[in-house]
Amino acid sequence: MNAVPAENVTWRLEDLYSGPNDPRIESERQWCNDQAGRLAADFRGKIAALDPGGLVAALKRYENLQESCRKLTSYAYLFFSTQTHDPAASSLWQASQEFDSLITRDTLFFELEWTQIEDDKADAFLKHPELAPFRHYLESLRRYKPHMLSEKEEQILAQKEPVCTTSWSTLFDKVLGRIRFGDRGRTESEVLSDLYSPDRETRRLAAEELTEGLRGSLHILAHIFNTIMLDRSITDRLRSYPHWLRARNLHNEADDAMVEALVHAVSSRCDLVERYYALKKRLLHVDRLFDYDRYAPLPGLPETFIPWEEARDIVLDAYGMFSPRMADIACSFFDGRWIHAPVRAGKRSGAFSHPTVPSVHPYILMNYTGKLRDVATLAHELGHGVHQYLSAGQGLFNSETPLTTAESASVFGETLVFRYLLGRLKTPAERLAVLCGKLEDIFATVFRQISMNRFEDAVHNERRTKGEIDAERLSDLWMETQRAMFGNSVTLLDHYRIWWSYIPHFVHTPGYVYAYAFGELLVLALYRQYLEDGPSFVPLYLHFLESGGRDRPDRLLAPFGIDLADHAFWHRGLKVIETLLEEAEDEAAKLS
Repeated sequence: MNAVPAENVTWRLEDLYSGPNDPRIESERQWCNDQAGRLAADFRGKIAALDPGGLVAALKRYENLQESCRKLTSYAYLFFSTQTHDPAASSLWQASQEFDSLITRDTLFFELEWTQIEDDKADAFLKHPELAPFRHYLESLRRYKPHMLSEKEEQILAQKEPVCTTSWSTLFDKVLGRIRFGDRGRTESEVLSDLYSPDRETRRLAAEELTEGLRGSLHILAHIFNTIMLDRSITDRLRSYPHWLRARNLHNEADDAMVEALVHAVSSRCDLVERYYALKKRLLHVDRLFDYDRYAPLPGLPETFIPWEEARDIVLDAYGMFSPRMADIACSFFDGRWIHAPVRAGKRSGAFSHPTVPSVHPYILMNYTGKLRDVATLAHELGHGVHQYLSAGQGLFNSETPLTTAESASVFGETLVFRYLLGRLKTPAERLAVLCGKLEDIFATVFRQISMNRFEDAVHNERRTKGEIDAERLSDLWMETQRAMFGNSVTLLDHYRIWWSYIPHFVHTPGYVYAYAFGELLVLALYRQYLEDGPSFVPLYLHFLESGGRDRPDRLLAPFGIDLADHAFWHRGLKVIETLLEEAEDEAAKLS
């Protein structure tokens, strides 16, 4: 096995800029600054007086400015994400955020004035054919009307943003990026990978190493989390959001009742989790299943190192069986060097697909260790990447998708790879092992994410009513919400108490996590329809991806006959999970 898997799989950021000292960075900053001033001179105080043609012209100028600014921040973030410990990379990222806040300050009048237009006049604008390309973007802005402040107040918030949430999020990345775990000084990604080892002692030691490494920085991580929650609370109060999750729901174009129905449905079926881990305990032949045993591979599927080239072929083959066009787009990520895959000191943990801007292309970051789960991660991020690539044709404002539908594309990619691998297996033991692996992925995507949503709900509400929450109390709330998911099936040891502290979503995107469950249950419905409809489903799905964020999720999903407002919809998805579990139980019975 290679010391560093996928060592040479690094991205080529030159499609954005040639390097951090590229003179175009400074010249494009100057252009953005000039354009922001001209936009303000031409349109401040005048948005309501424009005719449809004038508003279209203004919107095109505003979108071009936003795309140029996004290109600058995208490069700075991608450059920083692989070397969070490097002062030059950190400086570029910080400067980019500060510059972006100044542009926001000078141009926020545009969206603010649009939201203040009287409803009758706004409706007339929205019905005009010239504004059709911007209709959904403009509709979405008006949903924030009750929460917008005066221009001066909005400017203050925009200017302070680089030293508020954004700054604390960057500190979180830096702290985790510098932690070295165990005697070998490993990275977080390397230690987490050992939790999937077939050797129980290796898993136990990895859990202890993770805890010991985190414990040394726990006071800082707890302070960061508290500050993020307080900042969110202050902003919500200023903007009159009724609860901590409302802003996220608005961003996701999901109403509160829909999210509550999802959370309630998933929480009501934790019996599936308990039932599965009871099965796994029997299959592993252990008296008790501990937290570090959750991802132990079953003996039916030998633990083998999967070279990067093989992972690439698996994903491209699986995508190609569904749609050659989708596989061709995914292939561009490899051929164009749009992926950064090796585990490196100082690199951000986890994985993401960054859309950058429509005029360039997305980039994918992951930490590849050669495990089967890394193949699933690659499929997941390429699902995002293909979605972002296809939706770029909508332009900047309409290419961005709510997190809910964005996660649907990524999980669909994972599902294609799962079914592809399942079809290649020869023995019942192998089939059972892969089925169980998929169930564990689903539980991590659905039940674990909803349990983390319950943790976030508890801590945000307590932070707002009782003040700062110390690390001990955060750990108590973490254990309460985790135990509610596992019941009596998994013993959570004391070291597990502080594992809330390394989860980036709590810091970078509060309230994000339910989108994973949303996406998984939606994909289960979509994939079932694909099996029923066959090839006729493919163009419908690709059109859905191409549509990006040009309409609300419920409208985009209407051609599939999916009604997100139907509470029974979520239970149907959970029933599919139960069917998979029954299939695994049947396979296990055959072996015994």
